[in-house]
Amino acid sequence: MISIPLQITPKGFLRDETVEDSIGHSIELLMQTPLYGCKADPHYGFVFKNLRFEIFNENEGTVNDGLAPNTEQIQAIKNSGGKDLYKIKVSGTSKNINTFATELQKAIIKYEPRLGNISVSLSYVREEKMIYVSVKGSIIESNTPYKYETTIKIWN
Repeated sequence: MISIPLQITPKGFLRDETVEDSIGHSIELLMQTPLYGCKADPHYGFVFKNLRFEIFNENEGTVNDGLAPNTEQIQAIKNSGGKDLYKIKVSGTSKNINTFATELQKAIIKYEPRLGNISVSLSYVREEKMIYVSVKGSIIESNTPYKYETTIKIWN
């Protein structure tokens, strides 16, 4: 499997050794890409990345509105009838409707077809200023459990 994002080595494209590695790199790229940031597919990406210049409200567990320049991408989300990003909770699971975990789960379901039964959890730890991300599911081809974990450093 060719590694995502594409990396060229002297021997050709870098390849992942396992399906798990390939899926992990795919999720990582999806999370690092802002929604509407990819011209080839504007819906590719994770909407949380669009808010990287906004102020994080630790008391409410949300992102504050209007404190940073209104980017083209944020405007596109508002104009497309998307959710009010400033009311979505940072901490939560994909079982809750109004969380960024649900938004990430939707993106993974759409762009990572090798995974099934996907659940996502985002947990903000105030003292560390970190969001812990956990993606669980099963690899459809082999029906084996899959788990991906990473962190997002809060920018305040």
